[in-house]
Amino acid sequence: MKRIPTIAALITLAATPLPAVAQWAGMPVWNNPKGGTGVTINGDLGIPNTNGGKGTAFGARASFGLANISLTAGVSSWKPSGFSKSLTSVGGTAQFKVIGGSLIPVALNIQLGAGTTSSVDTGLATIPKVTTLLGGAGISVNVPTPGINIEPYLSISNRWDKPSGGSTESNVGWVLGANVGLGMLGLHVAYDSQKLGGATRGIIGIGAHVALKAPLGM
Repeated sequence: MKRIPTIAALITLAATPLPAVAQWAGMPVWNNPKGGTGVTINGDLGIPNTNGGKGTAFGARASFGLANISLTAGVSSWKPSGFSKSLTSVGGTAQFKVIGGSLIPVALNIQLGAGTTSSVDTGLATIPKVTTLLGGAGISVNVPTPGINIEPYLSISNRWDKPSGGSTESNVGWVLGANVGLGMLGLHVAYDSQKLGGATRGIIGIGAHVALKAPLGM
């Protein structure tokens, strides 16, 4: 099987083509170790590097937080460089805060996620439907400043990708990011790195969110 230069990061030798995705195609594995309560709506933008397939991804997520548990569901659409069609992903995460609170500046959570990415025929190769599972943990530090909350974080997770009709590939990835809260409004940014097919794939993600109820950390 030949590699296609513009989508080299999406194809592995002697295997079924495999998109470089987490639970949402073209997006970092977003995290919020400190958590929060209520409903939060997120708009996301992902920009993979050359090894990650390039192109631009757009996504939207809705999160519901209650005490130490936060559940998120979302969708993304990513058109890698050289593709005539976009990959569409639906998925979600569950986050469980282990430590952290108003009196503790450090937060630690466990993160579990799953998603599926649609099959697409690029005209040069057929990318199969991929099911992704991930499990990991994240740690953050609350940086208190007047009128603004800044939460830099580091997450590490294992990602399992299973293409339809192919074998499962397991890889470890890490995310360095930050959540910035400005009352009900906020911003988030992250860089996701994962070795896939012998190359290091990177994704820069940025976005904005609005909390429909007063959060406890976002």
